[in-house]
Parts: sequence; C-alpha cells; structure tokens
Amino acid sequence: MNAQRLRDEIALREASLADAHREHAAGELDEVTYQSIVVREEQALARARERLATVAAPVTAVRRRRRTSRLVLALMCFAVAAVGLVWINVSLRQAGTSQTGGVSVNGAQEITQLLTEGQADVANGNDIAALAAYAKVLQLQPHNASALTETGWLDFSAGSASRSPKVVAQSLSLLRSAVHYGPTDPATHLYYAIVATVIPHNASLARQQFRLFLRLHPSRGQLAVGAPYMRALGMKA
Repeated sequence: MNAQRLRDEIALREASLADAHREHAAGELDEVTYQSIVVREEQALARARERLATVAAPVTAVRRRRRTSRLVLALMCFAVAAVGLVWINVSLRQAGTSQTGGVSVNGAQEITQLLTEGQADVANGNDIAALAAYAKVLQLQPHNASALTETGWLDFSAGSASRSPKVVAQSLSLLRSAVHYGPTDPATHLYYAIVATVIPHNASLARQQFRLFLRLHPSRGQLAVGAPYMRALGMKA
C-alpha cells in the first residue's frame, strides 16, 4: 500500500470517528455500539499511521542505496514486510509452535501467511474473510494466540452490533483462551482489557489486564489504542 492510499485511509477513518462521536452525542448510537466503532477505527488508524511512518521514508533510503548494496535493499524490504506483522506480534517461532507440539515448516509458513491475510482483511473492513483466515489457522493450530485474539475481537464487535449476548459470551471465552496461550503477547491482554472495559461490572478485570499489557512493553500503536480506555479507568498509559 503506497503512502497516498494510507493517507486516504487515515482521512476516511478519522471522518468515521467524527461521525460516531456526533451520533453518540445526539443519542443515535448506544454505548456498546459506539465503543465498538471507536475501538475498531482507532485500532485501524494506529496501524495505518504506523505503516505510513515506516513506508514513506524507507522507500527513499532504499532507492539511494540500490546501486551500492543489493543486500541492504533486501534487508529493507524484509523490514517493511515485518512491520506489517508487528501489530499482531506474529513470528515464525510463535506461529510454528503450540502447547501440544510443533508443526512442520510448511505448516508454520501457512499459518504465518493466513495471519497476515487476516490482518489485511481486517484493515480493509472485510471481517468475514478475516474470520475465515483465522478459522483456518485454528484448524491447523487450535492454541494460536493471535488467531484466538483476533477472532475473539471480531466476534465481540459482531455480537455488540447485533446485541447478541451469546456471541459476546463466545468472544470473551476466546479472549480468555488467547490470554492463557499467549500470556507474553501484549495484544492478547489489550483486546481482553478493552472488552472488559466496555462490558459493565468488569472494571477490575479490565484494570488487571491493562496492568499486564503495560508490563509487556507494547508498541506505540497498541498504546494509542488502549490509552482512552485506561484513562476511563483512571489509569495512565
């Protein structure tokens, strides 16, 4: 995705946030739906801003070095590709192992590819395709923390929008599993904490999960997503 497309995406999502704030203030959006929209858009904005910051500058640097070092070019391309995986904290080591044993190299590569596709689908607003990608990951590796986290969040968003307690309960179960199998991944605690913040009577759980999240040295993008909810709980990001 080039820099201009990222800027366009950022402008559209900022407009979507402004619309949500206005509709909520006017009483046209209930609190759960409003919070779901805000989290979704702020998450996407944080990813887009991170990509914009890392895409535009490296491209110029790579062009300057092209004649002097093809090795540097290859490393830069690898770095740009890796940035797309930072948000969901995916690595071949993480994707290729599970609580029940290892998977083959080909299986690990397939899982990594599916996670990347799911992330891209979420960024493009294609939640159904994202869920299909994460479902395939969980077929291959049922304890994959990234897939459990993303599936839990998408289920929560859908359950909130449709006012379905059953789907919301299912999302909480998935997020609890994500925290269990990915205790050192800040993203698992972030999503679980946000959901706990939005659902009434879960403030203590939300604070606990945010404290664990902060101890794991999250990225700037993750901090930007969690900051409004931590402030609502009287916590500092």
